[in-house]
Amino acid sequence: MAKKKINPFDFEALTSDIQDDFKTVQILDEDGKIVNEDLLPDLTDEELIELMSRMVWARTLDQRSTALNRQGRLGFYAPTAGQEASQLASQFVMEKEDYVLPGYRDVPQLIQQGLPLKEAFLWSRGHVAGNHYPESLKALPPQIIIGAQYVQAAGVALGLKKRGKKNVVFTYTGDGGSSQGDFYEGINFAGAYKANAVFFIQNNGFAISTPRSVQTSASTLAQKAVAAGIPGIQVDGMDPLAVYAATKKAREYAANGNGPVLIETVTFRYGPHTLSGDDPKRYRTSDEEEIWIKRDPLTRFRKYLTDKGLWSEEKEAAVIEATKEEIAQAIKAADQEPKQKVSDFLKNMYEVQPQNIKEQIAIYEAKESK
Repeated sequence: MAKKKINPFDFEALTSDIQDDFKTVQILDEDGKIVNEDLLPDLTDEELIELMSRMVWARTLDQRSTALNRQGRLGFYAPTAGQEASQLASQFVMEKEDYVLPGYRDVPQLIQQGLPLKEAFLWSRGHVAGNHYPESLKALPPQIIIGAQYVQAAGVALGLKKRGKKNVVFTYTGDGGSSQGDFYEGINFAGAYKANAVFFIQNNGFAISTPRSVQTSASTLAQKAVAAGIPGIQVDGMDPLAVYAATKKAREYAANGNGPVLIETVTFRYGPHTLSGDDPKRYRTSDEEEIWIKRDPLTRFRKYLTDKGLWSEEKEAAVIEATKEEIAQAIKAADQEPKQKVSDFLKNMYEVQPQNIKEQIAIYEAKESK
């Protein structure tokens, strides 16, 4: 079928024509029913149970991390409740040799890829040991600078391509991150060199506090891929099956040398931006929150698996209890890590220390030995 002819000077038509190409992909609706059988991913019953277990693990980890933060036992923390499908269903696709370059809200993906929970807690506290990764973990620490991981991901992905690797770099930012210059530079560079990358925009609606609607004139964030000449897709980020299916196809595409893919997951964070003073009631209404609570990815997936006879309250309770025990052991181990010293900070600053730093190290080591 021939594409309709558009007047090249009809700017509104040109804009709507692009936007019409980005419809939200959904497989599982809010009631846990399949609405798009053709896109249903080929997951075994065991894999479906494992994915649900990881999502329950993430929700429990978020609840306990929030409590630990309020007790003064954790430092910086960005809540993740509501984004379990976006985070864990995409990570479920990753292979062991794939790289993950996360933002600061993406610690669950790091842990599932192999970061010990103890180190995740130490990272939250700002302890240098929180950045000591196992050699088997292909990852960089969570990026605090908004969007900077996109530039890093483009470089790592190009490195994989030049080495002939079939592995892929996964990187995440939020809707606010998609307004950063690093975002555009990263997808443009990766697209130009057909680097092995999958870029995620987890569109949770508000960045820190700015509604997505006032960040950009684009009706979707996925369509920003057009400018970089790469594929883009918008997915229901509260639907774990849609996120998994889109990620799997994107990974295959990138791994086969076709270049990067941009995936926008439309999701929601139930908590504040971080626990460092943000109050979402200042910029979100209870009515808005209620709409998204009805779309809860755990509720949706739970209904689906229960109808299939794969999930039960007993199974969920077992996962929750095991997660609480894992957390208790990890925080205990983090508490036993030696405290950082000023002399250590100075030693970590330079590989080769200038004379003035050596003098300061000697001064502090003398004080610390008393």
